Amino acid sequence: MAESRSRDNIFVTGFSGTGKTTTGKEAARLLGWRFVDTDDEIVASAGKAIEDIFSQDGEPAFRKLESEALVAVAKNSRQVISTGGGVIMDEANRRVMESNGVVVLLEGRPETILQRLEAQQTEDFDGITTRPMLHSQDALDRIRALKEQRQFNYTLAHWTVHTDHLTPQEAASEVARGWKLASSRIPEPTQTDPNGDLAAEVRTSSGNYPLWVGWGLVGELGERIKQVLDPPVAYMISDGGLYLQAHLAQVSTEAAGIPTHQFFIPPGEQNKTLETAQHIYTWLAEHKAERGHLIIALGGGVVGDLAGYVAATYLRGMPFAQVPTSMLAMMDASIGGKTAVDLPQGKNLVGAFYQPKFVLSDVSTLKSLPQRELTSGWAEALKHGLILDEDLLSTFENQSEAILALESEIATDVIRRSAAIKANIVSQDERETLGIRVLLNYGHTIGHAIESSTGYGSYLHGEAVSIGMMGAAYIGEALGMMSSEEVARQRAILKAYGLPLCAEGMDVEAVRNAMMSDKKVASGSIRWVLLDGIGNAVTRNDVPQELVLETLRRLSDCTCSC
Repeated sequence: MAESRSRDNIFVTGFSGTGKTTTGKEAARLLGWRFVDTDDEIVASAGKAIEDIFSQDGEPAFRKLESEALVAVAKNSRQVISTGGGVIMDEANRRVMESNGVVVLLEGRPETILQRLEAQQTEDFDGITTRPMLHSQDALDRIRALKEQRQFNYTLAHWTVHTDHLTPQEAASEVARGWKLASSRIPEPTQTDPNGDLAAEVRTSSGNYPLWVGWGLVGELGERIKQVLDPPVAYMISDGGLYLQAHLAQVSTEAAGIPTHQFFIPPGEQNKTLETAQHIYTWLAEHKAERGHLIIALGGGVVGDLAGYVAATYLRGMPFAQVPTSMLAMMDASIGGKTAVDLPQGKNLVGAFYQPKFVLSDVSTLKSLPQRELTSGWAEALKHGLILDEDLLSTFENQSEAILALESEIATDVIRRSAAIKANIVSQDERETLGIRVLLNYGHTIGHAIESSTGYGSYLHGEAVSIGMMGAAYIGEALGMMSSEEVARQRAILKAYGLPLCAEGMDVEAVRNAMMSDKKVASGSIRWVLLDGIGNAVTRNDVPQELVLETLRRLSDCTCSC
C-alpha cells in the first residue's frame, strides 16, 4: 500500500455470496466508473459458458483463462472489477491486482453466505458448484472448509468490508471509501525517541507499564515488546475486520524474533462471550501455550476485554499487551486492566482486573475505521473532557474540523491527552475502591442498559454512552447541579461530533430493568455519576426513581430530547 499506483481500479474479491456483483455494480455507479465481471470476460473469450469450461476442459484450463482475463482487464483504468473468489489464491494474480489498483475483500459469515446462496439458487464457479453443495446436508461445513482454505490469502487484501448487515448501497460506500484511503500514499512513521510518544506510565499494584500513543506505531510493535519483556512466543487475538493491521503487527513481531500465532474472532459485542473464550482456550492448548508466552490483544474494546480475560484466566495468568485499534479502546477500554465477557443478563458481568504489560496505540489505524465506529469513538474522549478537563473539552470544541479529519498532529495530541486522563485515574484508584475511577462511568449507567436491552445490536458503545451522558445531564439539571447552558453546551459538542442525543422509541421499561443489573447498583440503589458543572464529576445515590423514569421517557422521544 505504500507505493503509488498508476491506475484507478478496484478489484473486488471474496467468497461466493458476499455480494461481489451487486456491490461492485453499485460502487461503479457511485464512482462513475465501468463495472467489469471477470467471469463475463472469460465467457466472451472462450465462447462458451463457464460450466462448460469446467466440465469439458477442467479447472486448470479455467484458471488459466481467468488469469488471462484479469491481465487484460487490468490494463484499463477507472473500473470496479468483480473477480472470482479463487483469483486471490494465485500469487501472480495478486501481483496484477496490487500493481493496478486496490484489492477490496467482501467478507461474510458462513451462515450469511449459505442463506444468500440458498436464496439465489444459482451456480457459482469460484471452484465449487453451488447447487449440489446446497442440496447436501453439510453445506455449511463445506462453505466453512473452503473459506478457511482461502482466508489467509483474503487477509492480503488492502481493505475489508463486512457485508453481513449492509445493503448493497452501504457496502458500496465502504468500498469507495476504502479505495480512497488505501490508494493514497501512507506516510512513513516519524523517527522519534523510543519514548517520545509516551503518554503516561500507569501505576498499579502489579507493576507500572507504559502507555504509548503515536502515529505509525504498529510497525514498531516487535521492538516495543522487546523493551518490556522477552517472550519466546506470542499469540495475537484480533477480529475479522483487522487482517491487514494484524498482518503488519505479525511482520513486526516476527522480525523481532518472536514467532506469532493469530486467532480471529467475528467482530461485534455479541461475540464477547464465555463460548468465544472457550474457543480461544482450546486454541491456546492446541498450541501448547505457556505462562511465559505473550498474548497480544489487537483490536477494539471487544477484543481487548476478551483477550485480557483469557490472559487472566488461562494457566492462571499469562502476560498480555494491548494494541488498541479503535478510538474507544485507545482512550478507555485498553487502559486500566478491566477484562470481561458478557452474559445475557448484562454487560461485563464475568471478568477480572488484570493489567497489561503495555498499551501501544497507533492513531493512524483509526483511518481504516468505518465512519460510524469512528464517530462512536469520540464519545469517550469527550466524556473525559466533560468529567475532569474543561481545557480538553475546549480543544475539542475549537478544533473540531481538524480533529474530525484525523489530522495527525492534533488527533494524536487529543487522544494522547484523553488517554493520559484515564491512566492517571487508574493509577489513583486501580480497583475502583476509592470512588475516583467510578467517575469514568459518566453516561454508562443508561448507556450499558441501552446496549444490554437491545442485545448489543442496535447501538455502538459510544452511541449508547452519548445518549447516557445526555440522560445524566438532564438528571443533573433537574437536581440543580448543572445549568441549562451547560446542558446545552454538552448537547452541542456531542452533536458536533455526530453522536446521538436520544434513542427514539426505546423500551423504557427494559432499559430500566437492565440498569438494576448494572455493577454500580448497591443495596438496590444506583450509584449515579453526574456533573456538578462542566469538568467536575461526582457520584450520587439519591436520584429519585420518578426522575429516572421521566429522563428515560425523555430520551425515548427525540422530538423533545434534541
